[in-house]
Amino acid sequence: MTAQPYSHHDASPVGDARPAVSPARRRTVRNGAFDLAVFEEGNPDGPTLVLVHGWPDTHHLWDHVVPLLADRFRIVRYDTRGHGESTVPERVEDFRLEAMAADLFAVLDAVSPDEPAHLLAHDWGSVQVWEAVCEPGAERRVASFTSISGPNLDHLGKWMRRRLARPTPRNVWQPVSQLISSAYTFFFMAPLLPTLFFRGLGGKTNWALFLRAVEGIRPDQVAFADSLRADMISGLRIYRANVVQRVLRPRDRYTSVPVQLLVNRRDIAVRPAGYDDTDRWTSEPVLRKDLPTGHWLPFSSPELIAEHTVAFVDSLDRDADPVA
Repeated sequence: MTAQPYSHHDASPVGDARPAVSPARRRTVRNGAFDLAVFEEGNPDGPTLVLVHGWPDTHHLWDHVVPLLADRFRIVRYDTRGHGESTVPERVEDFRLEAMAADLFAVLDAVSPDEPAHLLAHDWGSVQVWEAVCEPGAERRVASFTSISGPNLDHLGKWMRRRLARPTPRNVWQPVSQLISSAYTFFFMAPLLPTLFFRGLGGKTNWALFLRAVEGIRPDQVAFADSLRADMISGLRIYRANVVQRVLRPRDRYTSVPVQLLVNRRDIAVRPAGYDDTDRWTSEPVLRKDLPTGHWLPFSSPELIAEHTVAFVDSLDRDADPVA
C-alpha cells in the first residue's frame, strides 16, 4: 500500500491541550492475513526507533513521547493486531505472543531491512517484544530494547517458581504480591462479563477518569484513539491467549539484545521484584532504572522515557566505537 500523509492531530486527547506531533506517513504492513497500520515520522537520517503499545492503547499512546525523540530518531509506531487501524482477529489463538512477535518482525523487515532497529515498548507491547528478542538471531534485527511495565511472561513464571521453591517469608510474599497485582487479569480472562463491562463502562471519558484516580494523570496528558472501547474488548483476547499458558508452563528464554528496564515502583500491575532475575536471561548485564512512577509512564512522564532511551542508545554507540 502506498504511504499516505497522516496527521496525529486526528487523535482524540480527552483534554483541550493536544500534543504537538508533526505529520507522519501512514503505510500498511501485511503479515499473513493481517494488516498492520504503521506510522513513520521524525528524522529520516536518524537511527530507527520502533514504538510498541500495549492494552488498551494504539500508537497514540506515544503522542507525547514522539516530539521529544523526533529530532534524534526516525520513529516508527504501529497499531498491534486487534487495535486501532490494524486487522482485528476473531480467534483467541491469533493473539498468541508468537504471532504478535511475528508482526513485529514483519514491521522491522518493512521499515528497517538493512540494519537493526531500536525498540521501545510498554505493557503488552513490551511483553510481545520480549517474545521477539528471545527468538534466535533477534540480535541481528534489534539493536536495543527499552522495556516499560511489561515483563517476559516466561521469565516471570520462572521467577515465581524459584521464589516458591525456597519458601522464606520474603520469597513467598513477592510472588503472592504479584498475583494480587495481577488479580484483574483473571477477570479479563473470564467469559462474557469483561466484554459487557467494557461495552458499558469503557470509552475515553471513563478511562481518563480511571487514570486520574489511580495515578493522578490529567486529561491533557492522555491521547486515545476513537476505537478505544472496541480495542478494550478486542484486546481481552491477549490475556486469554497467553497469561495462564506462559506463567504456568514457562520456557527458558534467552536474548543477546541489549536490554534496558524502566521499572515503575508504583506500578499497579507489575511488581518491581518480578524483574530481579532478568540478568539470568541476557548475555550482558541489563541496565535497570527504578523510577518513582506508575504504570502509564508514557502519559505521566514522557520526558523520562525520552531521557533514558536516548542515554541508553548513546551508551551503546559509545561501546561500539573503538575510538570512544
